[in-house]
Amino acid sequence: MRGFGQTTSLSLVGWLWADILLGLFALFLAANTAASAASTQTTPGVDPKDVQISLSVNGQTLLQGTPDAIAVEQARIADAAQKALSAVAPARTVAIVLAYGVHADAATGRPFVDIVLDQAEQKGTGRWTVQSALDLGIPITGIAEATFARSLSGHADQRAAARRTFTSDLNPWQVEDRAGFIEDVRKALYASKVVAYAQGFDHIQAGSDEYGWRIDRGAMATIWRGGCIIRARFLNRIREAYDDDPGLPSLLVAPYFAGAVSAGVDSWRRVVADAALVGVPVPAFGSSLAYYDGLRRDRLPAALIQGLRDNFGAHTYHRVDRDGPFHTLWAGDRSEAPA
Repeated sequence: MRGFGQTTSLSLVGWLWADILLGLFALFLAANTAASAASTQTTPGVDPKDVQISLSVNGQTLLQGTPDAIAVEQARIADAAQKALSAVAPARTVAIVLAYGVHADAATGRPFVDIVLDQAEQKGTGRWTVQSALDLGIPITGIAEATFARSLSGHADQRAAARRTFTSDLNPWQVEDRAGFIEDVRKALYASKVVAYAQGFDHIQAGSDEYGWRIDRGAMATIWRGGCIIRARFLNRIREAYDDDPGLPSLLVAPYFAGAVSAGVDSWRRVVADAALVGVPVPAFGSSLAYYDGLRRDRLPAALIQGLRDNFGAHTYHRVDRDGPFHTLWAGDRSEAPA
């Protein structure tokens, strides 16, 4: 079995498909929230996080690709990707991604994905969404990372300098159980998609609260299911979650989604860890996992950050054992006083 470091360029691009598709999905939500920031409409456009996730899935299923077996690999990838994506990604997006992935360039006969310049452009929905989320104080890490990944791809001069300095070599990696590996990627994709939706709906709810839109999150999921670019079957589960608990604090804690994430978290960790060890960036998978881990922790390093903010700028802090803000006289006797 070939090591990952020996795969073709198609294999490497394919590895990124899942992560890019998740990135694209995030931009679907991004377009929706960006539009909502300007009006009360809730029609989503294109999401970079969805694209970012899908790129990763396809690349990881191409581990056995060789120049003489590209056609066979493309068919196998399409089959694996369709099974992995159909339950969570928009039907239209799945069809586009699969068609793009197996299409051959008429002029060269090479896989089309290998002859397209790897510098992704953007119209602004991702950027606007991240800006809006920062203004509202909502962490949409998946959308942000997907947007930044697009931006990074366009810095050709910096990328060339980095390749000259560090090379593009990947660490070797042997996959003994291909079917098991694909299943790990499928579960990682699903869990990351749950995070993408959870963050997107949190953002929309924050905008609704801030601007008085009174958006019904469950109804919005139904509208998307019936007539927009998203249309994922996934949305039925979202509607059910908000019907059961209209005040749901996070989609991640809804029983169905919590069960799905818990069942896939080990696979999720393996995919992200293995990608890091090999040297392949999977920003949407990685940021989604970090969000999940941060959300469930009982105590975060933010205690250190807030203490430093009080030291540097007298921004005060709250204690775990008393109400009210406090300030320590760091430049003086270091006594504490109510702020």
